[in-house]
Formats: sequence, structure tokens, C-alpha cells
Amino acid sequence: MSEPLIRIENVSKYFPGVRALDSVSLNINRGRVHALMGENGAGKSTLMKCLFGIYKKDGGRIFLDGEEVDFSGAKDALMHGVAMVHQELNQALNLTVMDNMWLGRFPKVSKLIPLTSESKMRKMTEKIFFELGIKTSPNAIMKNLSVSKRQMVEIAKAVSYNAKVIVFDEPTSSLNENEAELLFDIIEKLKSKGCAIIYISHKMEEILRISDEVTVMRDGKLIATSSAKDITTDEIIKLMVGRELNERYPKKENVPNDVMLHVSGLSGKYSRLHNVSFTLREGEILGIAGLDGAGRTELVETLFGRREKENGKIFLDGKEIKIKTPIDAIKHGFALLTEERRESGIFGILSITLNATVSSLRKYRTGPILSNKKMHSATEWCIKAMRIKSASQKTRISALSGGNQQKVILGRWLLTGPKVLLLDEPTRGIDVGAKYEIYKLILDLAKNNKGIIIVSSEMAELIGICDRIVVMSGGMIAGEVLRDEITQEKIMELSTRFV
Repeated sequence: MSEPLIRIENVSKYFPGVRALDSVSLNINRGRVHALMGENGAGKSTLMKCLFGIYKKDGGRIFLDGEEVDFSGAKDALMHGVAMVHQELNQALNLTVMDNMWLGRFPKVSKLIPLTSESKMRKMTEKIFFELGIKTSPNAIMKNLSVSKRQMVEIAKAVSYNAKVIVFDEPTSSLNENEAELLFDIIEKLKSKGCAIIYISHKMEEILRISDEVTVMRDGKLIATSSAKDITTDEIIKLMVGRELNERYPKKENVPNDVMLHVSGLSGKYSRLHNVSFTLREGEILGIAGLDGAGRTELVETLFGRREKENGKIFLDGKEIKIKTPIDAIKHGFALLTEERRESGIFGILSITLNATVSSLRKYRTGPILSNKKMHSATEWCIKAMRIKSASQKTRISALSGGNQQKVILGRWLLTGPKVLLLDEPTRGIDVGAKYEIYKLILDLAKNNKGIIIVSSEMAELIGICDRIVVMSGGMIAGEVLRDEITQEKIMELSTRFV
């Protein structure tokens, strides 16, 4: 048998109070897709960051093509042919697509003229995009692109390094169905060239579809490695959580009551959102479905005052309310879990405590001074209720896994005592066990007469927990489907009505 392209031997990593990796060993072979699975905080991303040189490992060795390597950072890894597409995008949003593609390695006019050649950069970008089937202008400004298109640019950038190894960390979490299919085609092309793919995802179906091997991690340890064709979804889940998980969705016991929220003729001033009207009942979980760019995020952000509305009225408990800013929304009992937690959800340099309590600081005053004891108690509730894995409350939120960050943000909003929760992709990048916990929490909130609106790209998720689904297309409401009538086919048919 040939030498593995990547050989990881007994790698360990410690954070204060946490053993993130415990003597993990793993082989990655050429021309294969090796899936890495586990609950949030299992150590998957930490192991890849040790490989990539982002984290300094505390023990063990890593070999590339038979030679021991210890990369000093991302640039060193890239120069050796190891690329990584991160789950949390870190891009220069005010620059163009091609600037982001070639940042730090801009092509020059010539050896004699060391000036950046924009024409070369554009041609190189167009060539890679054409080969990969990506339809995005190299001149587009990154901040004007949807999250999914920015993710595809990041994937193209990794491919542009002609890497021998590419790590994909939750690559389809922001992609629609067509873009995910395009990614799978790209992976097949890379495999045929002998590239080794390490694929981190919580999506069982896609893992078993595209992977050759599957490795499961739990609590910083490698639990098992199996051929993808010899393992089932149920077996993977059992290895991940250490127990049987017989149901993906909790039993629905909420009963929608009277209308609490009525939105009439809502249009966005600087978005596609046009003449949107719907109702939300107490104790109801209302799903918002639609293709990428349909206006789902624009809807919840306009309701919350993050985006300016041009027309429309919002009624809460029968009374018209004015929401111009998020502060207005919070005062009226609205809470928004944003689509992009890193960009607009977390305060990365602050502790879990401050991230959990920042939206309800007035509750924790003793006179004019904030009470550390009250803040500690509230954060402790968040950690226990959401099952957040962390060494302490003082840990920076940026040090947590993506799923645990999401739990902190959800806990933050629950501490405000909201009446209406707007949840935009609430389980993106979260493992199957943690998803179940969040679904249960959402259903418990609905049982307590909260009104919940969920935007999700996962149709199975919407079908599993929603009482009713409103489908958007082209910035408008294309139709509504009641729980007993919900099918994926009906949702897709409505999704394309105004495209």
C-alpha cells in the first residue's frame, strides 16, 4: 500500500482547562475524500488547524508526502500545497472578487515592472471560474455578493493554489442545492487529479454520497474510521454522540393560538423585498422557505430594523408598531439570530459572559453598576440550557466551535425575554445532537406562546418542526403551505414561481 499523503501521529492540543485533542492519529490518502465527523467541540476543526499551522500542537507529529512538517501558519501551509476552506469566511469585503482571490500574491506586469497587473488577475480569475463552473464577475465587490457566492469564491481560491490537500470545513452550510452540486463536481475533478480532500460536515446524506472514508471524533479523541460504503447514518450518529438517537426531530406539542404578529405590504428600501404580507400566531413556528436570493434574510432583517423599509405596516398584538432600528425591535420584544454569526453575531474578542449578556445588560445592574454575580448567573443558565462546551465563562467566544458560538447567541436572545424570535439559519454548522437540542428548545418556546419565525435552507428541517411554511420567490410571497400539506415538491414549485 502506498504512503499516505498526510499522516497524523498522536497529535494533542490543550487549551486552558480543556484537552481539545487527545493523541489523535489519522491517514489521508491521495485521490480520496476523507470525511471528518463529530459533535461541535469534538476536535475536528482543531485538528485541521494544527495541520494548517493556525494552532501550535502540543504533542505528536504530522507528515506530508513522507516528510515531517510543522507549518508556521497559513501561508507556510499553502506554499507546501495544503489549503483550507474555512466555515467562517474571513474576506476583504470592500475589495473585488479577484482582489480576494490573489491577495498577497498579486500577479505582476513583468519581472522588470513589479506593478500589479489587473488584466492578468482578471484573466486568471476568469479561467479558474470557467473551469469550476462559477458564474461570478471578477470585478464584483465582495460585500455585494450573497454568502453562498462568497463561499464559492473561497473554494475557487483554495483550488487556485494547485493544492495537494484541501480541507473543506462545512463547505455547503451556505450553499443552495445547485451550488452544492457544483461543489461536488469540483471535488470529483480534484480527486481525479490525485488531490486529497478532508471534508468536515454535519450533513449525513452528503457525507455518505461523496466520501470514501469516514472518521468520527468525540471529545478530542478518534473514535472510529470506516469505509463510507460500509457505514450507515444511524451508526455514524451513535459513534458521534455515544448513544442512540432514534429521532431527528422532537415530538411537536405546541398549539398555535391567536394572531400576535401581522405584517402588511412590507417592502424594503434597498432590497428586493416587495409587498410581503403574512401573520404569525402565538405558539406557532412559521418557516420561511425559498431559494438563495429569494428575500428570506431581507424579510427578517427588515422586521428587526437592520434594513430600512420603504412601505408596509407591522402590527403586534393588534397595535401598529414602528421599528426603525434594532433597539426599537428589542423594546417591542423581537430577537434576531443572524445568518452570519461571525460577521454580525459574535463579539469575537469578548468572553462568553459578555456575549451572552450584552443584549440585556440593564437586567444585571445593582444601582448604576453592573453586577458580575448576576451576569455570571445568567451566563451559567445559558451554558447549562444550551449545553455549551467551554472551559469557563471567561473563555473568548472566538475560541469556541462554530456550533457552540451559535448556542451562546441563541442563549443571549432568550435572556432578553423575547415575544417574537426571528431565527435565520439557526442550526447552520451544528451537529445532529446539538440540532435536536435546539429544536427541542424552539418547540418549548412555542409551547410557552412565543412566536417563532425560522429561515432555513434545509427543507427537511422546516418540514420537521414548522406548523406552516411561507415560501418566498423573487422578494415576494409565492405561497403558503400548511403542515398537513407540506412536501418538498410543493415548496420547490413555489420557490421558482417568480424567478
